[in-house]
Amino acid sequence: MTEPVGTMCFVESRVDRTAQLTALPVERTFVYDPPPLSGSLHLRAAAVLEGNWTGTSTVPSRGLYPHQWSWDSAFIAIGLRHLSPLRAQTELETLLAAQWGDGRIPHIVFNPSVPLDAYFPSPDFWRSSTAGRTAGAPRTVQTSGIVQPPVHALAAWLVHCADPGLSRARGFLAGVYPRLAAWHRYLLHRRHLGGGGLASVVHPWEQGMDNSPCWDAPLGRITPAPARSFRRADLDHGAAEDRPTDLDYGRYVRLATDYRDGEYADGASEFAVEDPSFNALLIASEHALARIARELGATGTARHARAERLTGVLIDRLWDPAEGMFFCRDVRGEELIPERSVSGLIPLLLPDLPRDITTALVRTASGPHFGLGDTTQLPPSYDLLGEAFDPHRYWRGPAWFNTSWLLERGLRLHGERARAEALRTAVLETAAATDFAEYVDPYDGEACGATGFSWTAALTLDLLHEPPGHGVSGPVLGTFDMRDTEVNDSEVKVANRVKGGDRG
Repeated sequence: MTEPVGTMCFVESRVDRTAQLTALPVERTFVYDPPPLSGSLHLRAAAVLEGNWTGTSTVPSRGLYPHQWSWDSAFIAIGLRHLSPLRAQTELETLLAAQWGDGRIPHIVFNPSVPLDAYFPSPDFWRSSTAGRTAGAPRTVQTSGIVQPPVHALAAWLVHCADPGLSRARGFLAGVYPRLAAWHRYLLHRRHLGGGGLASVVHPWEQGMDNSPCWDAPLGRITPAPARSFRRADLDHGAAEDRPTDLDYGRYVRLATDYRDGEYADGASEFAVEDPSFNALLIASEHALARIARELGATGTARHARAERLTGVLIDRLWDPAEGMFFCRDVRGEELIPERSVSGLIPLLLPDLPRDITTALVRTASGPHFGLGDTTQLPPSYDLLGEAFDPHRYWRGPAWFNTSWLLERGLRLHGERARAEALRTAVLETAAATDFAEYVDPYDGEACGATGFSWTAALTLDLLHEPPGHGVSGPVLGTFDMRDTEVNDSEVKVANRVKGGDRG
């Protein structure tokens, strides 16, 4: 059933209320249920998303990241659905409008009004409309040529669930489904570089955890680009000791340059890695695509079967039973990379993992290498005991809110509700105390990187809408369709804790 076409304008204006929430005086009655408290975490998160909204999409942060990022937009849409299902749908539609003909969703969609020197690599580096012509890059919008983790189908399903009437009236799922199917087809066929069935990343930026020590060994084969050939705009917004080194950045630039000069053809790169979190998110999104297919009148059976098969392949190729976690596989070196990253815990979000594996993952997450619920405030991005661990350097130790959110979903999915609730509370408290930081010191929660970061605010909203004690409903196992119909009293508790001066 769909809402009458004649009511669409009313519905769209009614649900897009993010701006109204943040613009009205606090003492006014809000058209939202329940009315947020003055200065509440809910209102503060909404204000971040409103401030980073461009009219068609949301930037991660106004300074360091002034364009639209792929997996950021997926996480942002998951949070936006609680404020404005229309805006959440628009977020994903804007991203998907920049999809290439071969199916890839680029990791950056550039805003033409932003100066070229505001971010590097900029559109004139990627040259998507010319270098990407063979791969079907769009002519009317400039993008990067690499990709990011495939969270998009999962986000689309959750956005639909937030307001099915609006989604059906606008034909949201019918519009995005062919694009999402093409995206998965690209990953499963064009990026099937290791021969075992998993998708490979061809650049560290594609996996999302850009500077992880997992990349050190395969990057060692790459001759860095000369330092004089590029200017790092990221150092204008962050301390050098917290960012990737110049040597690593030179290798990133070399890989991207070679990929561009090869017209973005897959298979030739010296860097090719099968990553556990990238593939776990692909599998979770396959489950979500099956749900979308059923909503559109198909069975979805083939997609569920594919997701189950890929889960088995993930275990066969990346699981190390002796270490109790998943590891990256260096496709060119044909071996597992023995670095413990939070990426190796993310497959916990998959519904078809055997019980012995989920038990081992929980044990590893709670043990000395990650300290979940013990020595750390939030789970670190890298092994606490690893030689390369640095609590502040980008993805080499700091804790991130999106990986914490994914682990919270996985713990809850597999019946670890007490651990999930403890992690949820820690995420909310840390987001509140750090003004929605980009990432934090895993031990004490000290803010690092940008503040007012969009996915931190968005995922805070999503966790605020999760009633305590609710798990994942059976019919949608693995797609995180929580019955999140109201903000619960944990918001009040978190607001009270930061009132007395704990807020950073």
